Amino acid sequence: MHGHIRSNTEQRKIFNDPVYGFITIPGDFIFRVVEHPYFQRLRRIKQLGLAELVYPGAVHSRFQHALGAMHLMHEALLSLEAKGVKMSDQEKEGALLAILLHDIGHGPFSHVLEHSLFHNVSHECISELLIARLNVTFEGRLDTAIAMFNGSYPRKFFHQLVSGQLDMDRMDYLNRDSFFTAVAEGKIGAERIIKMLHVANDELVVEEKGLMSVENFLVARQHMYWQVYLHKTAICAETVLLKVFQRVKDLLKTESVPMGASLLRFLGNEITLDTIQEDPTILEDFVKLDDNDIWFALKIWADHSDQILSVLSKSLLDRNLFKIKFDKNYDLGDYKEGLIQKLNKAGISKEHQTYFYREGKIKSSGYDLHHSSIKILWKDGNTMEISEASELPTIRALSNIVEKNYLCYANDVYLREISDRAENNLY
Repeated sequence: MHGHIRSNTEQRKIFNDPVYGFITIPGDFIFRVVEHPYFQRLRRIKQLGLAELVYPGAVHSRFQHALGAMHLMHEALLSLEAKGVKMSDQEKEGALLAILLHDIGHGPFSHVLEHSLFHNVSHECISELLIARLNVTFEGRLDTAIAMFNGSYPRKFFHQLVSGQLDMDRMDYLNRDSFFTAVAEGKIGAERIIKMLHVANDELVVEEKGLMSVENFLVARQHMYWQVYLHKTAICAETVLLKVFQRVKDLLKTESVPMGASLLRFLGNEITLDTIQEDPTILEDFVKLDDNDIWFALKIWADHSDQILSVLSKSLLDRNLFKIKFDKNYDLGDYKEGLIQKLNKAGISKEHQTYFYREGKIKSSGYDLHHSSIKILWKDGNTMEISEASELPTIRALSNIVEKNYLCYANDVYLREISDRAENNLY
């Protein structure tokens, strides 16, 4: 049967996961999808990009995360079914596949290089394109998963389990990322929240007794954003990598730069959604890329004759990172002026100075009320949005977006090396 989950003749495939213990793959077909090269590539992409330069334990992969999210989806479906929510085998398989494949479109270092490899194409869009390809390979068996992934499936709660305020993606990455970074404040009670989920009016809701668990979840998520995902040193490392790619792209306009053929295709051309749709081989090159391609290229570029590329690449390999200055009042002008003077003194020409600093903005809210809301189901059958249901003022505050401006810049160690090289007319 098309939506079949598992028969008695199928072998049970089990993974030993450090966060949840034994994870069972529910069905031979899902295991076939896990074995596909598109999915296996996720073993070679770190979940948190360059965060391991801050948290040495953060070396877990997108592969682990996808399996973990699928495990939590399986638990959620069992829990909802036990509460009388009717769903077919085909729907259950679709939900499991949708969450399993939700990150299939991530490139090297996850989010960091998303805009360096493509022009205005998100990883979600690439995921959709790759899932569509897999659907052709598997003769339409991913139809239901695709509808749940993109939100077109008529039963809305399935999409909310894949992509929403309390989706299985968030449940797993908060659990997993807090585990591997050892940031205790990020730990959430995912198992309890899953047991408290229900469906009302075709929407995902949380039973009243799960209110405190969801409050803890939202606070933990905010902690993880400021302590891990938007950690200042991680932003500095990402900045150096982005500047490396900026330099490579500029050099490729006039000369060749050594790297793998697949990476060259993305850095030497502007790849848009239109070009992907016109040339299907672009996606084939994309799925050949992972973190290893970038580290290999950085090792080559560290010895490149171009001194800007060399010093930036070497600094990332040696973890000699930029510094960062934050300002909530959007006023870093004076600080930038002082930096420009330092760069002038180091002998960097105006056209090359932008390789050594980056202005940006980070923002976060623990609870994105505008995206979709979390609804609490009371015992009388009525529902209420959580910021109204909660007695904690923190929950209302979490829906406010906190923004900070930053200036990321080359530190004094850089400037000394730059200055030494500039004296030899290397710039």
